Amino acid sequence: MASLKDLRNRIASVKATQKITKAMQMVAAAKLRRAQEAAEAARPYSERMGAVLANITQAIGGGGDAPALMTGTGRDDVHLLIVCTAERGLCGGFNSQIARLARDHIRRLLADGKQVKVICVGKKGFDILRRDYASLILERVDLREVKTLGFVNADAIARKVIHLFNEGGFDICTLFYSQFKSVISQIPTAQQIIPAAQASATAGAGNGGGAVYEYEPEPGEILSDLIPRNIAVQIFRALLENAAGEMGAKMSAMDNATRNAGDMINRLSITYNRQRQAQITKELIEIISGAEAL
Repeated sequence: MASLKDLRNRIASVKATQKITKAMQMVAAAKLRRAQEAAEAARPYSERMGAVLANITQAIGGGGDAPALMTGTGRDDVHLLIVCTAERGLCGGFNSQIARLARDHIRRLLADGKQVKVICVGKKGFDILRRDYASLILERVDLREVKTLGFVNADAIARKVIHLFNEGGFDICTLFYSQFKSVISQIPTAQQIIPAAQASATAGAGNGGGAVYEYEPEPGEILSDLIPRNIAVQIFRALLENAAGEMGAKMSAMDNATRNAGDMINRLSITYNRQRQAQITKELIEIISGAEAL
């Protein structure tokens, strides 16, 4: 049985931990609002970009003017996975859920005899995936020093991906991230961004309204500029969704940790008081017994 001193030290240690988790919860709550607003603001732009691309795709009918980024290479032998996770932990199962979705996708592709390449955006996803698939990871994008995510960060990733595609490095690219729903709900999502035709057609379904558009310059020239931008936009949206989801998951995890610390303090305090009372009673019995012996 632990001594009274050990119990006091343990109670003090848990109280110190509780202060830290409470502070982290408050910081996450403060950051969550800004991150949520940024993620929600990016959604309409991302969806509308998909609708515009879908409309242009219908206009050219998948003809030869469409860039390879939209039509694809005609093969699906090599798959590139962009796995976006957080740079830091202490956010519950947020990172592991995204990594699990990517890991299951990798297993299915390898079972079908496909070649898989992975780009990890975020330290936690890299740490999880390298345990089993270190040989498949091409690069890790480090955003730890970035205080506020900007479009320039997503555009840099998109340029690397497009350069790799132009060199024949892969046929299909899939983006993995967590879509923010609420503080307690983040949905791991897989979105195909190259070739863009399928994703754009899905995003633009039902938004055409039967209208007929005329394009200037030619649709092929427009697509050659819009598709790289759309890839960057989709990656930027994924980063913003992840940022909001991370703060929501961290806020929930730190709230649970604070509550658990409080419960532990209560249990340790009861144990301390009982043991202290037992020690006092024992000393009183010894004093009374000594007095009666005299």
